[in-house]
Amino acid sequence: MSETNERISEIVTKSDVVLFMKGTPLFPQCGFSSRAVAILDHCGVGYESVDVLQDMEIRQGIKSFSDWPTIPQLYVKGEFVGGSDIMMEMYEAGELQQLMTEKQVAPAES
Repeated sequence: MSETNERISEIVTKSDVVLFMKGTPLFPQCGFSSRAVAILDHCGVGYESVDVLQDMEIRQGIKSFSDWPTIPQLYVKGEFVGGSDIMMEMYEAGELQQLMTEKQVAPAES
């Protein structure tokens, strides 16, 4: 496993929910990342974010790590869930909220 893959593996297993995105939750740098943040906020779960614009190794490495070509990417309990389109479909169907409940993800701190 490459050094970058090891770093990514550590990131996705350290927190229950991790969003690899462009920008930060307060200042998303693309519409898809903004939508992903809004979905997670609506789910009311705590999550960590990784700004791929700050680390080119992570930006490229996450695509091969997940075998998914685009960012943002959502991980729950170390498992890849999908990008913003999949997140939106799951959210609208109630599946994302159900996944968070099944995986016992902690609510966001207020």
